[in-house]
Amino acid sequence: MKKLLFVFPFLFSICWGEMRTELLIGPEEIAHRLDEVARTINREYADQELTVVMIMKGAICVTADLIRRLHMPVTLEYVRASSYGQNGTSRGNLKIIGLDELNLTDKNVLLIDDIFDTGHTMTTLMAHVKDKNPKSLKSLVLLLKNTPRQITYVPEYVILPVEDRFVVGYGLDYKELYRGLPGIYCLHLE
Repeated sequence: MKKLLFVFPFLFSICWGEMRTELLIGPEEIAHRLDEVARTINREYADQELTVVMIMKGAICVTADLIRRLHMPVTLEYVRASSYGQNGTSRGNLKIIGLDELNLTDKNVLLIDDIFDTGHTMTTLMAHVKDKNPKSLKSLVLLLKNTPRQITYVPEYVILPVEDRFVVGYGLDYKELYRGLPGIYCLHLE
């Protein structure tokens, strides 16, 4: 058996070949925090249009669940950003695709990413989006990793903090796997 998925009751542990995961944040906790953050965004952008720019592919789950909770007119855009090398765990050169095609002039822009680790991806994208002259610009991340970083910027909206572990699920992947898990899991590479 090359790849066999075992899901134990309540999704506390999942095994995939030689890898094992451990549940860190369940779907209910994610949903609760999304409700809270959506209420804040609904207050701040009441009666205004909001342009959500999703950073693919990792932000797909948080973006889809968030926009269903928003009560203002929302347009959805996306860019692709990739900075992981061949092994899927260490940062390489940041590649951004699709930003040049977006018209963000005089728009309220919310940039959404899956995880804020070093902050390199988000701060780079924020700088590029600012060059497009939006009316306002804020960022949201699903996870804020508790790790030392060289930058001082922190996203305006953080769904949940997470310890400095390699995490997957709810959009986050390891070599394109695990995105569909309903919670946030620590991936143990054995």
